[in-house]
Amino acid sequence: MSELNSALEHPIYNYKVVRQFAVMTVVWGIVGMLVGVLIAAQLAWPALNFDLPWLHFGRLRPLHTNAVIFAFGGSALFATSYYIVQRTCQARLISDKLAAITFWGWQLVIVAAAITLPLGLTSGKEYAELEWPIDILITVVWVLYAIVFFGTIAKRKTDHIYVANWFLGAFIIAVAVLHIINSLVIPVSMTKSYSIYAGTVDAMVQWWYGHNAVGFFLTAGFLGMMYYFVPKQAERPVYSYRLSIVHFWALVAVYIWAGPHHLHYTALPDWAQSLGMVMSIILLAPSWGGMINGMMTLSGAWHKLRTDPILRFLVVSLSFYGMSTFEGPMMSIRTVNALSHYTDWTIGHVHSGALGWVAMISIGSLYHLFPILFGKERMYSTDLINTHFWMSTIGTVLYIASMWVNGILQGLMWRAYNQDGTLTYSFVESVSASYPGYVVRVIGGGIFFAGMLIMAYNVYMTSRKGVASQPAPAAASAA
Repeated sequence: MSELNSALEHPIYNYKVVRQFAVMTVVWGIVGMLVGVLIAAQLAWPALNFDLPWLHFGRLRPLHTNAVIFAFGGSALFATSYYIVQRTCQARLISDKLAAITFWGWQLVIVAAAITLPLGLTSGKEYAELEWPIDILITVVWVLYAIVFFGTIAKRKTDHIYVANWFLGAFIIAVAVLHIINSLVIPVSMTKSYSIYAGTVDAMVQWWYGHNAVGFFLTAGFLGMMYYFVPKQAERPVYSYRLSIVHFWALVAVYIWAGPHHLHYTALPDWAQSLGMVMSIILLAPSWGGMINGMMTLSGAWHKLRTDPILRFLVVSLSFYGMSTFEGPMMSIRTVNALSHYTDWTIGHVHSGALGWVAMISIGSLYHLFPILFGKERMYSTDLINTHFWMSTIGTVLYIASMWVNGILQGLMWRAYNQDGTLTYSFVESVSASYPGYVVRVIGGGIFFAGMLIMAYNVYMTSRKGVASQPAPAAASAA
């Protein structure tokens, strides 16, 4: 085993921590998506709660979101950011020990979440459900992550700081600020605390955090991934480096203001709701600027999509990014929100971003990385990557289409009324009408999950044996 580790170790860069995070990305992706399929099935067939409190939808749903966002997505960001910062700065991570602590610390956070959330130990805040001792551990790990990342940039051998590092750096700083401010609580025991904010202010701080967790954790970080791996896999330069810088500054300046659109028609003052709506609409411009920049990077290389399923993952993820960043601003408009809010349309929107953008850009980036990390020429099977691509795409489309239909159906049924002013439908009738959509969602989610199992097998065989089927030359990963 020591001989294998020494053979895998790069003479200049620290690939060990990248490899550890990359492997755990696949593991946590399988775990998080399995829980997602289970809770989707519970909405179609409630008996799957098994009358067990720790398998109840209300406890497993935050476990699913935390596992997919912070375990799967977080591990992917750690892996790719540690790789990108070393390669673009031509410098080894500033401290192998600190990098190792971030890996084991982050896994400890995930395991703690997996234990406490099914037990019902929760702060009740969306995407911030973990109780205060775990929040402190997250803060410590994140500070060490920032030291490793920015310390590596400080010792870079290049004058230039590549744009991917701008996005990754902004994601690290913004998430630190968001997490600390939203997690300020008064502990009353080791497992219970209360927010220092009250009422409407608490809701405002929560959705300032919640939407910017999407904006920086699930957007800026993965855009850093996009700006490195799309040009690498396409073997083309970024279409417009100037546009990438404009994209960066416009995104970080505008995104931070968009949170209030989650609180339309609530006690939040109208001016704050309107500010969130306007900033959300403005956000369409930088979002699509980045999407177009990524797409146009394939100029002169579109033919590679015929033979390179890794590039397909990366490009289709950009398509979903463009779609979800059009849908989000549209749903932030008050009149549209009056129909969509509290319905499954919101769930469809979230998953067009989570499955279509975040998961697919991560999967494509990891397929590029694994051969490098395991010292192989390419992945074990290109055919399996191609199969995984189609399963991911079909699964995502089934999922989001079923939720769009359900959401519009629910919104229309909820506000239908008779001539005498009474409601036309009861709430339970809207739930009954949603049943076919819930079944389709389980099927779509199940297909996506099965694709992750195929990926795990492909990664395992790559680490063990190397190449099985000979791919076209375009599918080979650039170093």
